[in-house]
Amino acid sequence: MNVEVVDFRAPDAPEAFTRSLRHTGFAVLVNHPLPHELVEQIYDEWLAFFDSDAKYAYRYRDGDQDGYFGPDVSETAKGNTVKDIKEFFHVYPWGLYPSEVSDAALRYAETAKAIATTLLGWVHDHTPDAVRDRLSMPLPDMMNGSTRTLLRVLRYPPLTGDEPADAVRAAAHEDINLLTVLPAANEPGLQVRDLAGNWHDVPCDFGSIAINAGDMLQLATGGYYPSTTHRVTNPTGDGARRSRLSLPLFLHPADDVVLAEGRTAFSYLRERIAELRSQDLKSAG
Repeated sequence: MNVEVVDFRAPDAPEAFTRSLRHTGFAVLVNHPLPHELVEQIYDEWLAFFDSDAKYAYRYRDGDQDGYFGPDVSETAKGNTVKDIKEFFHVYPWGLYPSEVSDAALRYAETAKAIATTLLGWVHDHTPDAVRDRLSMPLPDMMNGSTRTLLRVLRYPPLTGDEPADAVRAAAHEDINLLTVLPAANEPGLQVRDLAGNWHDVPCDFGSIAINAGDMLQLATGGYYPSTTHRVTNPTGDGARRSRLSLPLFLHPADDVVLAEGRTAFSYLRERIAELRSQDLKSAG
């Protein structure tokens, strides 16, 4: 499985990026507009925040789904029964945001969203006409009026050895949204699965950005761009004693965008969330 490393500023970047997304569901960007110093600053600030008791003052709001989610309410990947080993904070422009950190994460979210919108333009321009004709509108236009694009500041804590059997940092899953922007974490562990079921490490040199197609892009293009299964593995050795920080930005279209006949972005999102909640209830029962 060849996830291409694409120079964002190269003349052939749009073609190379789209080709990698088509064949693997992933691509890795280098020489892009996102300052790695900004990412490093966010990792430092938020690691201190997650290590403090201040996080409990920002417990998530059930309706809005913004704020802090502790390990006790962490996600259970589709098809799994054990929660992932992680805690995270959901950041929306309109939502809860801790005063204990700077606005660096907000600035990152704006830059990452702009990069992702540019990438949607690349994908649209280099998609075959037969696939493009399926779309209800050009891919970049799907972002007009969007309010659901989400930054998740993630911390995978050091492993203690007391974790539940079969628990992993992030079990195999796909993303619901259009595109995900994921700067290289401070520790390795991200893997993607090919069609034969084999797992491959995603290049994670600090300063690079992994981009992956989500279920909404797969749906809108009739499967032309695959939403590839990925996971974060548990480290061993010294790595098991260190936290892993990650900053996925999940790009969501406006609610009324039609992804496929009879399915808007909002109706599809509700469908998937209901599916995950039903699974959590069955696991708890």
